[in-house]
Amino acid sequence: MRISIVSVGKLKEKYLKQGIDEYLKRLTAYAKVDIIEVPDEKAPENMSEAEMTEVKRKEGERILSHISPDTYVITLEINGKMLTSEQLSAKMDELATYGKSKVAFVIGGSLGISRAVQKRSDFALSFSKMTFPHQVMRLILLEQVYRGFRILRGEPYHK
Repeated sequence: MRISIVSVGKLKEKYLKQGIDEYLKRLTAYAKVDIIEVPDEKAPENMSEAEMTEVKRKEGERILSHISPDTYVITLEINGKMLTSEQLSAKMDELATYGKSKVAFVIGGSLGISRAVQKRSDFALSFSKMTFPHQVMRLILLEQVYRGFRILRGEPYHK
């Protein structure tokens, strides 16, 4: 399986980079994983609804430019479906079983994701009703993908 994590913004915090690098290293035994960073759109503090929509639209275009037509897209959205770790593991197994060898997880910017990205999404996933910084979400997502592969193989870790 080839997994891409398409995320808005550059990761700057050293501690997050170290955690992400650790999970990327662990995941090499299970899948090819790429992280694609797309630039975030500079936005003023107090924006109108129209300005926010425009920022998301521009970031959405950048995201979609990295997703091929044969890729199964999972967007991380606060209003998406919540899964247990075991259910996410089963979802990944189902995708692999039915020939979806390319999967992209999309993490939007601070304002979320555009309508165009939502329309392209095959599955909207929520980790919580809480909002997390998108940089932290990368680490959480990689840990859950790693956990999912461990569960699939019956390897100890997820308990």
